[in-house]
Amino acid sequence: MLDRSSKSVPPSADDALTDMLRGLRLDGVEYGRCRMTGAWSFVYPAQAHAHFHFVAGKGCWLLGPDGAWSELGAGDAVLVPRGAAYVLASAPGVEPRPFPRCDCRPVCDTVFDYEAADGDDAEGETTVLFCGSMRFNLDALHPLMRMMPDLMRAKELMISEPAIPHLLQAMIAECAMSRVGASGILARLADVMAAQIIRSWVEHGCGEEAGWIAAMRDPEIGRVLASIHAAPDRDWSVAELARLMGASRSGFAAKFTAAVGETPARYVTQVRMHQARQWMLRDRMRIAEAAQRLGYDSEASFSRAFKRIIGSAPGRLRSGASHAAASG
Repeated sequence: MLDRSSKSVPPSADDALTDMLRGLRLDGVEYGRCRMTGAWSFVYPAQAHAHFHFVAGKGCWLLGPDGAWSELGAGDAVLVPRGAAYVLASAPGVEPRPFPRCDCRPVCDTVFDYEAADGDDAEGETTVLFCGSMRFNLDALHPLMRMMPDLMRAKELMISEPAIPHLLQAMIAECAMSRVGASGILARLADVMAAQIIRSWVEHGCGEEAGWIAAMRDPEIGRVLASIHAAPDRDWSVAELARLMGASRSGFAAKFTAAVGETPARYVTQVRMHQARQWMLRDRMRIAEAAQRLGYDSEASFSRAFKRIIGSAPGRLRSGASHAAASG
């Protein structure tokens, strides 16, 4: 049994999760405002970044990653957090085509405009889509990222989230008025909206109360998990983590493994290798530097640990990232 008298328990079981969310960031990569009339359908292939869409004017249809069609109305906002493939269309029966990037007009840095008028209804109602590609500061293998659904809709999260309706109204107004600087303001609103969607999803249970989220909500285990994720480059020992929880090594290890589904040592290694993966993919960090920052005696020992957790050698990851950068 754990000795609970030798330590203070945080006032809220959600404190550790709050700390984790405080460090979650989305960086906008690219944004676009698209105006369409008539019949249209665009396929958005799977990508590394998250994708965000906001609908104004006439509604449209979404073919989600689950293969089901759903109707989007004016004021709807959707987030595809892991960049899964999907289709947006004026109606389900329209043949989709790739989005015509070559026809886009740059508005300012990272923002573009696209206008299309097709079909017999070219003079009809206009659908306005504001879309954004966004990059998380978390690695795609982070437990929080893995738990996110393929598609998140703002309107499904609006209950008990008073900020979301106001953000949606502000975005509708900016789309409608087309004032100077509207695209830039929409880009900032999109960043905030995406963050609100994720925060609301987490605070309302993330769709489940089991697994990693349940462990994060535990006052004792959550404190340990938050500490590991806050300092992934630290060489955490089981004894040090047990002291954080105020328990013996054996008592801590048993509770941690039961709650998280991994031993403390393996979980720490996973977090450290996910951090190294992020460094190499996003920051183009050299393998030797990543190994040194994580305290490995040699590049070879780091590479073995990396391959054991990630499933591929760090050299292959680096060469793939370099090829993507050169062809992008």
